[in-house]
Amino acid sequence: MLQNRIDKSRLDFVRLRPAKAVKHFDCGDRDLNDFILNRASAFQKYLIAVTYACVSIDDASKVYAYCSLANDKVAITDFKDKAEFNRFRKKNGFPNEKRLKSYPAVKLCRLGVDVTAKGNQIGSGMLDYIKWMFVTENRTGCRFLTVDAYLDAVPFYEKNGFRRMNAEDNDPHTRLMYYDLMDIVG
Repeated sequence: MLQNRIDKSRLDFVRLRPAKAVKHFDCGDRDLNDFILNRASAFQKYLIAVTYACVSIDDASKVYAYCSLANDKVAITDFKDKAEFNRFRKKNGFPNEKRLKSYPAVKLCRLGVDVTAKGNQIGSGMLDYIKWMFVTENRTGCRFLTVDAYLDAVPFYEKNGFRRMNAEDNDPHTRLMYYDLMDIVG
């Protein structure tokens, strides 16, 4: 049951500008709230991360969701050993001449959906927007999306096509996951 039905045709995805601070946002997670309300502008100003928001077309100050992105790579050091990395490369179809020690990626640093928008598939919409952005406007080369998913968010990312990077990832708070953009390109 939706808390608040939102007309998705009245939503827009925008890049937040450092000078335009978000005034109100609550996704139920203190760290994610603090980032969008207090730190996103500085991360953008100092070229550390870029933040995008899902806003109402009628009221751009109403942020329903946001994500923060930064450059990343999928590297041999993300795996327990070289054999596991080689299995990863083979599974993702890299030809022998493209067997590098790392591959370009973008890190989904943060993703939050305001409590008033939960249940409207806006988080999945944000992921679809990011995937579209890097497949259709891939200006630098980017093969993967990566995320350090909170443990309770792992099912959400799996539902959206992300896979666990390392089967033996035992971090007590997060799981390193990836999405292969070639899944869209085919």
